[in-house]
Amino acid sequence: MKIVAFLFLALSFFACKTEAQDNSVKQEENVFQALLDSIYKANPASVGLMVHIESPSNNFSWTGCAGKAEKNSAEALQCDQPALIASNIKTYVAATILRLQELGKLSIHDTIAHRLSAETLALFEEDGYNFHEIQIKHLLSHTSGIEDYANDTYLQMIDSNIQHRWTREEQLKLAVQLGDPLGAAQDVFSYADANYLLATEIIEQVYGQPFYTAMRELLQYSDLALEHTWIPILEDKPSATKERVHQYWDEMNWDSQEHDISWDLYGGGGIATTTEELAKFIYALFNGSIIKEDSILQLLSKPVPTHDGVDNHYGLGLSLNDDYGMQAYGHGGFWGTVVLYFPELETSISVFVLEKDQAGLRKDIMGLILQQLKKEIKSN
Repeated sequence: MKIVAFLFLALSFFACKTEAQDNSVKQEENVFQALLDSIYKANPASVGLMVHIESPSNNFSWTGCAGKAEKNSAEALQCDQPALIASNIKTYVAATILRLQELGKLSIHDTIAHRLSAETLALFEEDGYNFHEIQIKHLLSHTSGIEDYANDTYLQMIDSNIQHRWTREEQLKLAVQLGDPLGAAQDVFSYADANYLLATEIIEQVYGQPFYTAMRELLQYSDLALEHTWIPILEDKPSATKERVHQYWDEMNWDSQEHDISWDLYGGGGIATTTEELAKFIYALFNGSIIKEDSILQLLSKPVPTHDGVDNHYGLGLSLNDDYGMQAYGHGGFWGTVVLYFPELETSISVFVLEKDQAGLRKDIMGLILQQLKKEIKSN
């Protein structure tokens, strides 16, 4: 009887403790949702706001949203709808390259001349580039000296025919046509999507599969339960995944759903995913679930110094951010997306703003969430 009574008391205590923990989590969630609602109320032109906080060490994982699914609609935004994350893909591409290094298939110190097709090599050499001096790390750190195609001229070309189906080859030819080499490798930092189109071609040459298949396999989407992460056009939308949100750019009168998104598809951009899966990916990456060898993982956050001595705050497919009073690693995207991992808090946070003209809200939202999160962590 004493044993039964003890077990009853123990189970009762455990139930009360679990209930108290559940109530604490719910209170935290309500605080963050109220915060997001207040930001949206003050900024309705943002159309919709989406957030995920991933903090396993603090027993907290939360997804929230506020606003509409699309303009001129009464339909509420659903928090697990996917969005185009644009340049956030660069972290995925860089991580894929480093996984290939971890497997002994390449090194980021390899020159790219022997890692690309003969056609691509000839195209750039005719414009004065020396791919025998440019290393893979120079592509991933935007220190290759390659001029970009993604400029105002390109935006006007997109706007003149939003349904054109672009190819990677077309975009690389534009990089050659619209500009000349900016200098030798490692002379200057110059952000260029062209670097990442070349990086995805290298992945294909080395792995023998389309780059998106290589990413899916090498980054272990299945093991990480990234069930709503895919590249539209190149891959089928997962059957259980909801429809992509509408993402807008009022200045150009653009709605992402009206575009053939091939203009940002081949490594400079391309992925569609949810705030939850983006935050979980970056968390898993920095906590050794994808790249196991620590010395290789650390390469992500090491800038490649340039000869001009300018600190560019960029690693390999990764921005180095200290705007919030602590170190953070992550990336932003064209349509108003961002994800950051904060080592000090062992937490990743992703934010989507559905109107590009309101993308500045990303920083405000991130700052306010961090401020509240630190309070919650301290109180617990």
